[in-house]
Order: sequence, then C-alpha cells, then structure tokens
Amino acid sequence: MSRSGTLLLSRSQRSFATHVKTPLLLPVNPPDAPLPPSSTSSPKPPSTSKPSSSNPSTFPLTPSTSFQSTLPKPRLDYAALLADPARTTANHLSRKAPTPYGSDTVAHLKRLRETQLLLLQKLETVRAKQKEISTLIKNNLADRDEAVRQAKKLKARAGEYEANLAATEGELLDVALVLPNFSSAHTPLGPEDNAVEIERFGPTPIEEDKKRDHLDIATYWDLVDNEASGTVTGSSWPYLKGTLALLEHALVNYALAIAIRNGYTPVSPPDVIKQDIAWRCGFQPRDDSNSQIYNIETQPGSPELCLAGTAEIPLAGLFANKVIDESSLPKRVVGVGKAFRAEAGARGSDTRGLYRVHQFTKVELFTVCQGEDGMGDAEMERMRRVQTEIVKGLGLSVRVLEMPTEELGATATRKWDMEAWMPGRGKWGEITSTSNCTDYQSRRLHIRYRPMTPNTSTGLPFAHTLNGTAGAIPRLLVALLENGTQFDEQTGKPVGLDLPRGLERFWVGGETVGEGASEGQIRWV
Repeated sequence: MSRSGTLLLSRSQRSFATHVKTPLLLPVNPPDAPLPPSSTSSPKPPSTSKPSSSNPSTFPLTPSTSFQSTLPKPRLDYAALLADPARTTANHLSRKAPTPYGSDTVAHLKRLRETQLLLLQKLETVRAKQKEISTLIKNNLADRDEAVRQAKKLKARAGEYEANLAATEGELLDVALVLPNFSSAHTPLGPEDNAVEIERFGPTPIEEDKKRDHLDIATYWDLVDNEASGTVTGSSWPYLKGTLALLEHALVNYALAIAIRNGYTPVSPPDVIKQDIAWRCGFQPRDDSNSQIYNIETQPGSPELCLAGTAEIPLAGLFANKVIDESSLPKRVVGVGKAFRAEAGARGSDTRGLYRVHQFTKVELFTVCQGEDGMGDAEMERMRRVQTEIVKGLGLSVRVLEMPTEELGATATRKWDMEAWMPGRGKWGEITSTSNCTDYQSRRLHIRYRPMTPNTSTGLPFAHTLNGTAGAIPRLLVALLENGTQFDEQTGKPVGLDLPRGLERFWVGGETVGEGASEGQIRWV
C-alpha cells in the first residue's frame, strides 16, 4: 500500500529485512572481569517458507520496531513458550509456520532467554557493587580516590551489560514473534483436507448443476459489469448492479440486526490502518513476494498505512493499549468494512465471478474477554450461535468444520469455518469463520483488564480476543443466486429468484430482477 494516496501492491516490491542480530552468548564473568565485545552484526536468517495465499492471516516475521508505532513493544510470555520446548517446536512445525531460524527456532529462543537471565544477574551484581561503593564514598573513607576509580569502572561495566542486555532482549523478542499461537486440543493436525465436520444444518443440498453458475446468472440479468471494472480497476474488482447491489445492502443490514440483537455494539471502523496494527494482529503488511496486502504510499516520516484485509484489524485496534475494567467485560462489537485482499497466486475457478475478489463488504464480530474460567470458549460458542442464526435465516445448506493446524494462520488457537453448498460451483464454499486468538493479539496490542480482585504479584492480565464473520457478502450472494434461481423447464433460462423471507424487511427494491425479455420475478420464501 502506498503513501501519497496511490495504491500499490505491497509497497513497490520492496522486500523487508528481519534485522536479526548475532546471538549474544556471554561467558559467566565475575563482575570485575572484562566483558567480551558486543556484536552488532546482523546476518539474515535462511529464506522463509510462504504461507498459503488462500488464508489472509499470515505469519508476522518482521520485528515491531521496523514500523513506526505509538504502542509499546509486544510483551510475550517467554515462560509459556519455553515451559515445554518440544511441544512448542511441534506446534510451530504443525502450523507450517515460517522457520527463519531453521528447525531449531525454539532452541535458539531458549539460548537467548538463558543469556538474558544471565545478563540480568550480572547487571544486578554490578549494581549492588555500585551501591556499596557509593555508600563508602559518602562515608568519606580514607581511600576515597580508589573508590571513585572503582565506581567509574563499575559504571562503564554496567553500561556495557545494559547495551548487551538490550540487544539480547531485542533478538529474543524477534525470535519469539516468529512463533504462532498454540493450537487447541480440539484442532486436527495437517492441511485443509483434514478438517473435521462437526455440524450440518439447512435443507438437503441440491444437485450440482452448471446452469446455476452465479456469474452466468448475474450476467444474464445484467447484475454485474466486469468490462467496466476491468477498465476502471482491473479483474476481480466487480461492479454490482441492480438487484445484486440491493441484495448486498439487505444482507449487511440483516446480519447487523441479528448481531445487535445478540448484544454486539455497532462500530463503523476505518478501512485504512497502520501497518503496525495489522502486523500486531497477525497479518503481514510487507513480505518479499508482495502477496497479500495493499500498502498505501505516504509522505516520508508519516506512519506506514495499508488497506485492511478484514474489519477484524481496526476492531482489534479499537482496544489497543487500553486497560478495561473486568466488570465491563466481555466487550462485543460488530463492524462493517471493506476487506481488501491482493490474493496474489490465486487462480482457477475460485477467481471467476464473485467468490474470490480483491474488495468486498464484510460484517465482522469481535470480542474482548477475560482469559480465565473458559470465557474464550464460551464467547466462541456465542459467536457461532449468532452466525448460525444468520445463516439459518438465509435457508442455505451449511456444514461447520473444525479447521486443522495449517489453516489457523498465526493468531488462532482454534478456528471453525461455516461452508454453504454452491451447486453452480459444485463445491462447498466458506461463508463465515470463527477464531479464538487467546492472548496472541492482546500481548502485541497491549489489551489488558483490571480484575475485580487484583493480584498485585502478577500485574494486570492480558485479555483474550475472538473474531468471527457475520457475513462475507459476496460469498452469500453466490450461495443465494446459485440456490435460489428458478429456471424455465423448456429453455433452461433464469425466470425468477427465490430469496429468504428474513431479508424482505431490509429490501428497498422492486419485485423483479433483470429487465425486458430477461426479467424475472423475485419471490420471498
């Protein structure tokens, strides 16, 4: 995304360095021994594996200091990451996460953590010695000049320890940031094909039928204009017209009404966000293949901006660097935004029509809650109930999947997808997803809460965050067109469109679709 208003794909092909420093493995020297010289060289790690372009949530490899930010550095739980190194390594590899430090990323993290703790211990020893010397100087001991010389040496040594500690802690954070969230015990291992169906509802799916292809139907009724979009922007930036444009607005208001009725507060979020916020949410604003995010060119010295790939990002940012009273949790919001996806590498039938496009309207649910007492699991179930109510009201044939490890991205511990049957495509297609991100995002965004019974020994806890789609509008349009179109038995031409009665009160159009000889009747069922 660009800076002076010009939209570019992934920042003018500029690759992003990871700024990895050489590990500082210092020997255990007594406090008065000379320090080894600190290293400032920054060899690049091995090339990283690429996340699937089908999933917009990619792994954040770049350190937070590389983006302009008004937020504190992420605060990660090193103790949890290193409590069981074998488990952390297995989790990392099972998610197909990039391994810029090789397969021994966790071992490297462990060495850095040990170095950090050693430096802290040595620094504490030097500071204790400084305090002792300071006391002697204040008491005007006989050999005051020698004490002053020792104080100067200790000050220099403390400064060197502090510099080495800062460098070590910087690399420690960079390495830890490569690691994804821990997968839940419910999550299957492996690729998308290993997803487990956990529920099915709605009418019996109708048979696959090529004449139900949504793009053919929309073209027949003149509901899309791909020629104009090719002229104005490019392929996969469709114009929606007439009934299809009205149906988009009806679906948005329908999903919003159900979410609000279920306790979600409406928010209109910005579609332009800082790259730093996207990165902290688990999205990669810049990578060396420019595959996912549209960056915005801004003036030098201005914050780096991008177009939001989902309203989840600005909704999460709404709570960044805030401390929330526990009595007001959970916070549940619903937002409508435009989602922008570069979708580099996407090809095949999914790129035809409305199923996979570069810009689309999306209604998003977002929750901030406590991390204790299974609150995250309860909120995830709540989101799913809202999604189920929305989708059931549309009369679609739906299955719910427990998604496997390679489909979780960096952020989620657990993810459910709802897929609707699309007979024209002859496939199930994702229409909603629900993700429990535990404290992955909150530790990066500094979202904490103040417990009603504070624990002074542990500090303020980090909240948990969840997100879920209330309506990916183009996918719903595909499903409604392919399932609801009625055809003339003799000619095979579309003659009408059955739409769910639940949408009728949000409809501001007429009772026909198309014009002239191709006109069809809208029927509410």
